[in-house]
Amino acid sequence: MIGCVKTSGRLAAFAVAGLLAALPACSGPDGRGGGAGARTGAEARAGARAGADTTRTEAPGTVFRGGHPGAAGAGDPYFPKLGNGGYDVTHYALTLAYDPGSGRLEGTAEITAKATADLSAFNLDLLGMEVLSATVDGRKAQVRQDGQELTLQPRDHLRKGAAFRSVVQYAGTPESITHDHGWREGWLRTGNGAVAFGEPTGSMSWFPGNHHPSDKASYDITVTVPKGVQAISNGTLRAQHTSGDRATFHWHQAEPMASHVATVAIGSYDIRTSRTRSGIPVVSAMDTTAGVDEDGAVLGRFPEIMEWAEGRFGPYPFSAAGVIVDQAADVPYALETQTRPTIPAGIFHITNVVHELAHQWFGNSVTPRTWRDMWLNEGFATYAEWLWTEDHGGASAQDHFDRNHAKAADDDEWDFPPAEPPSASDISGQPVYVRGAMVIHKIRQTVGDEAFRTLVRGWTLRHRHGHASTDDFTAYVEARAGRDLDSIWDSWLYGDGKPA
Repeated sequence: MIGCVKTSGRLAAFAVAGLLAALPACSGPDGRGGGAGARTGAEARAGARAGADTTRTEAPGTVFRGGHPGAAGAGDPYFPKLGNGGYDVTHYALTLAYDPGSGRLEGTAEITAKATADLSAFNLDLLGMEVLSATVDGRKAQVRQDGQELTLQPRDHLRKGAAFRSVVQYAGTPESITHDHGWREGWLRTGNGAVAFGEPTGSMSWFPGNHHPSDKASYDITVTVPKGVQAISNGTLRAQHTSGDRATFHWHQAEPMASHVATVAIGSYDIRTSRTRSGIPVVSAMDTTAGVDEDGAVLGRFPEIMEWAEGRFGPYPFSAAGVIVDQAADVPYALETQTRPTIPAGIFHITNVVHELAHQWFGNSVTPRTWRDMWLNEGFATYAEWLWTEDHGGASAQDHFDRNHAKAADDDEWDFPPAEPPSASDISGQPVYVRGAMVIHKIRQTVGDEAFRTLVRGWTLRHRHGHASTDDFTAYVEARAGRDLDSIWDSWLYGDGKPA
């Protein structure tokens, strides 16, 4: 997904950057696990403090040379070179300094991870930035950059199961990734700063990491900018201070987060705060140059939308909430950046807030195992829009379903099955969103309203802060329904053309 909002009654299908689309499939499995599970911030911080040495079993001075290079990709069916194999990241500590005038970014990425295989070298994804130095467990590592692949070779090989810490210093002018239709993602310069949009590939443009949704981690993101400029990110603001002509903001995301929903927004913002009835602090940033929602008609309803969503989807999965509203004029889509969705000023309205907030459950907390499972994100978020209008005196979900089902057989809504986009450029296509929502509605029709509500809340709790695939979902639904639902899967989820 990139975007997950309707901008003109239709959903744009995002093409893949040529760099990634042209890359061949990666090598076979190398022992890499399916991604991080739930980790507390305390655990991540403890791991970062401990480093790798406390987990080594060999005697001091022993050199291990039994490893092999980790895979240069996570094996995603659409982005085979995205992500990497051989390790699992537990925590990112990113320290950034940005000059809005020149566009130069200087960064230090401290990456705490666990080896899932014996490693002689491992890769990170980083595109367009120059690496100045790198260490592994405090010792200088050999560095090689080749396109998006940054390979680190530690002085000593890493044993499977060992925790280790890499520190990469880098700098440059971050590149945005332009897709075939002209829309961009990555680090995007704005009139008074920058905004980072990372899905599906753009996060590698501003920090090195394991940039695939299967590997989630906790984050600390510290950003220094000129005095008078603000920096907003994910999670909670831990510290803010000014020194001379520079201001620094430290944000902490305790719950696991996939890199594509990490964000930094730099500019001039009106910070608005509130609290939900369940006690979640809401911190929103409104671009002061946008002139949008000055009466608070949209943002003022955020606590109400949160309460409604918790009633529908279960307890909110994170310790912070809010939105970022920025001009970003050449970006006609919103993104579910974790805890604080980013919505361009021109499309900041209730429907998009509902959609992006729903993603905090569907996509951010319950994260797809691969980009093939994108419909689980977008189908549920689109269905959330239908449920909102149904619960607030508008069209029912059945009305939405019927209106879409009435579309002609040659409408692009029926171009491909939502669970099987034919290419990477189709993962944000119309069928993924709307036909995905229709799959959800067919399930609701089959099990009934009360069982459906219980089913949805159970799904978000079972996979809270974890990962799930389409197969996981269909098995879960059938177990709850007490029977097979092949008629739905065959016709609506995997079937070609318009279902009868």
